[in-house]
Amino acid sequence: MTATGWLVCAIAAIGFAFDIYELLMLPLIIKPAIAALSAPLVQDLVAGGMSQADAQALWAPGGKSYVGWARALFFIPAIAGGVFGLIGGYLTDLFGRRSVLTYSILLYAFSAMTAGFSTSLEMLLVLRCCVFIGVCVEFVAAVAWLAELFPDALQREKALGYTQAFSSLGGLLVGGANVLAARFASELPAILGVHEAWRYTLISGVIPALPLIFIRPFLPESPVWSAKKSAGTLKRPSIRELFSPQLIRTTLLTTLVFAASYGIAFGAIQQLPQILGGPKGHAAILKV
Repeated sequence: MTATGWLVCAIAAIGFAFDIYELLMLPLIIKPAIAALSAPLVQDLVAGGMSQADAQALWAPGGKSYVGWARALFFIPAIAGGVFGLIGGYLTDLFGRRSVLTYSILLYAFSAMTAGFSTSLEMLLVLRCCVFIGVCVEFVAAVAWLAELFPDALQREKALGYTQAFSSLGGLLVGGANVLAARFASELPAILGVHEAWRYTLISGVIPALPLIFIRPFLPESPVWSAKKSAGTLKRPSIRELFSPQLIRTTLLTTLVFAASYGIAFGAIQQLPQILGGPKGHAAILKV
């Protein structure tokens, strides 16, 4: 494989790894994040006449307000990501694989970093939606990009398989980042006047943007897309075509398999810290 091929695979592997890094970040930080961002709301309730104990109970894990916001933070970004993932296919055909891949990684990386400076639950929710949108669009662009950069079938399968295997590494990395943030929070610069591990964990999501900024000028565009654009033969993507007689069986089976695998895996993984973790989240389990 050429040097350019290795460079492409490296960027794709980083992208896939940090896709999962960003997705699995929320269950690690949701408890301390809600506790910190709900503090002003608790004080407002107390000022309105509610007892301190009742106000805190609403926002404690299991409380009505906590559960409502936890559900919103888990499900609304996922829905936003799914919708924009569909649009991502259209964008990659319109603007090219490389451009969409680059800007989607930058979107989720800088949205994650900005989320570390959240001052309200609403702000955190909007930024998590941006993270999911970037992740889902990036996945679509990266797969199309890799598939078209490697015309040889065996080489293409290896490139797609090995780069996507880095997704699992992303899950390990975000767990380690959360533990390190908890251990060294007091030594890191204060954010909004406090040293909170969940904020540093979110900010670490900017990491994939750093190499991309320097490497992007050397990344090639998909030769297949470039040739079609030059020839004026790019077709407008059609969702209806997926349900044509030739594709409907493949569409339904693929959708079912992916829905089951992602639903079971991410559904279980994202809820485990909620079940096992202490009030400070994942880091409390390890007692570092």
